[in-house]
Amino acid sequence: MIDQASKTLKDVFGFNEFRQSQKAIIGNVLHKKNTLAIMPTGGGKSLCYQIPALLFDGLTVIISPLISLMQDQVRQLHALNIPACVLNSSLSKLEYQDNLQAIGEQRCKLVFLAPETALQSNVVALLKSVTIACIAIDEAHCISEWGHDFRPEYRQLNLLLEQFPSAVCVALTATATPRVRADIKRQLHIPDNSEFIASFDRPNLYLEVLPKDNPYQQCTSFIKLHPEQSGIIYCLSRKQVDELSAKLSADGYSVVAYHAGLSSARRNEAQERFIRDDVHIVVATIAFGMGINKPDVRYVLHYDLPKNIEGYYQQIGRAGRDGLSADCLLLFGYGDTGKVRYFIDQISDDQERRIATGHLNQMLALAETDTCRRLPLLQYFAEAPQSENCAKCDNCCNESKQKSDLTVPAQKFLSCVYRTGERFGASHIIDVLRGSSAEKILQNQHNLLSTYNIGNEYSKKQWMVLSRQLLQKGLLSQDEQFGGLRLTKQAADVLKGNAPFFALLQQATVSSKISSTPAQPGDPALVQILKTERKRIADADNIPPYAVFADRTLNEMAHYFPRSSQSLLKIHGVGQAKLDTYGDIFLQLINDYCQQNNLQEMTNDQAPSKTVKASSHTSPKTSAKTLEIINAFEEGNDIEALAIQHKVKANTINKHLYDYVLAGNCLNQPERLLLTTKLNKTETDKALNAFQQHGAARLKPVFDALNAQITYDQLHLLRVYFVQHKGI
Repeated sequence: MIDQASKTLKDVFGFNEFRQSQKAIIGNVLHKKNTLAIMPTGGGKSLCYQIPALLFDGLTVIISPLISLMQDQVRQLHALNIPACVLNSSLSKLEYQDNLQAIGEQRCKLVFLAPETALQSNVVALLKSVTIACIAIDEAHCISEWGHDFRPEYRQLNLLLEQFPSAVCVALTATATPRVRADIKRQLHIPDNSEFIASFDRPNLYLEVLPKDNPYQQCTSFIKLHPEQSGIIYCLSRKQVDELSAKLSADGYSVVAYHAGLSSARRNEAQERFIRDDVHIVVATIAFGMGINKPDVRYVLHYDLPKNIEGYYQQIGRAGRDGLSADCLLLFGYGDTGKVRYFIDQISDDQERRIATGHLNQMLALAETDTCRRLPLLQYFAEAPQSENCAKCDNCCNESKQKSDLTVPAQKFLSCVYRTGERFGASHIIDVLRGSSAEKILQNQHNLLSTYNIGNEYSKKQWMVLSRQLLQKGLLSQDEQFGGLRLTKQAADVLKGNAPFFALLQQATVSSKISSTPAQPGDPALVQILKTERKRIADADNIPPYAVFADRTLNEMAHYFPRSSQSLLKIHGVGQAKLDTYGDIFLQLINDYCQQNNLQEMTNDQAPSKTVKASSHTSPKTSAKTLEIINAFEEGNDIEALAIQHKVKANTINKHLYDYVLAGNCLNQPERLLLTTKLNKTETDKALNAFQQHGAARLKPVFDALNAQITYDQLHLLRVYFVQHKGI
């Protein structure tokens, strides 16, 4: 059946290939095996039940927590001519009855229900009157009381499954720790071998943290990097949302506010205006976003510190769901820590309060880390990072952040943890180091320890930063329930002086460069024509613009200039349903533009791929990122422009070029490399001869042989040319 699934993916949804884990998940569901799918936000979870729903005989029931999420999915399915409906309180009495009738007459393939609705006796009776093939539980982390968004009604969904023993169950979520995943599997009777975990990494998101200093100015500067692009700004309080949105509006920005204190009508209006591109910016509390499937959000700004990593991950996950680049900026001020602690102090249950404090400390570790931002993010979800340098965060891209040798302070802290019995939290350890006379210290006689009062060189805040970095770097572990710190094996080397400890004690005060999201390769004038027509159609059909075509689709149209239905079907996101509905309109616009500007359609060998196009000589070892950069380079982008576009150093682009030719591939215009060096022919020949003599594996021997007359930047480029033309 997986061949049928692949055909449906292409014919209905317009995609050539499944994304990470989709094929395995769909195959498991089609074989009627209960399945847990952990996939990142924007990773394509909905296809994991939509495609089986179209292939199964019978109805697929989708349990979803938010009305907006259900409505958005139904609208997108209708745009693909897929019969789907919803049962919730947003419907009029007549609409509700029409949908009940459609279900009873088996005219629907998918029905979306809130968990409360699904458990009602009359709804269960209706569902029992038809064949239920599949029950999909979206946002499945809501089942677990260990999740960040626990909902008691989700806990009862196992009762629904018992009513339909022949239906396969697929549970889906983007954020679930190992403990939450185990809870979901236990509740829904999902075996361990039917758990699929895609990478939590979103490599198209650029992550940055800046010290909060004049936040409004930082906010507007960030917005200006993304003119007329969709963005979300998250604030901690409703008051902050109201004040910030009002100020932005007064300064001429296209903005709406969203928080739980607004009426339902005003919230719905704000959300609709945003997803329909009537406004560019929404300023919101965490109440906004779970039901948003808008793929073209180009940036997320956290005006305040999130309470935990799960919330942060879910919120930044609303950016770049179309796979294109997006920017995520967190403004970090220690005053925000006090605000979050105030909320935590309101929790009456001691254990819940300790857990919330632990979550805050993990969030602070991410904000303060001097290493790749993705390390603590992925480690939180128990995923091992593929690299210590992601090339897509401020720490990996900014060389100006200088670490200090903090070996002695680290030894003091670790020694104090050991001498106090490895059962106290960071705050107590710091009080001992700073010579506090608190009752708890005197009771435990910690004032008699050799580590008492030896740490007054740092403030309590600085020691807390150090403690979180010791945790993040794996020298300490923390008891999840009580917060006590323990030494790891790694700590022994630092304590004995066998390994140094380098870290940042203070946040950098200068921003690393955030470049605006790069323009896609489409002809900008044609892209604008297509977007204008998309908006007109969307407004007329009462659907969001992205339900017509995604930005990526329009950009590919404006790059490849398809002139026929057959060519249009090669474009990402164009399936038969979209072709039948919108094909003639968009082909006419493209044809008119090409005639007016004397433009030709790309030839077949230049036709777009749904992922990354590569030459027939491309080595299977060549990474997708390298291919993306090679494609852009071959299209005429220079190295400096590519470095800005991908938010990396120029040498990173050079390395991708080198990896490409090293794998046996060939650049079409290698002479551009020589032009970029700005060396004359004599200098170039001399350098190439040095490579011939010393090889290309290391640059230093070549650099030395040339008496440092040619820079490393120039040698990087010459090496690529040499490897392609001369061999290693």
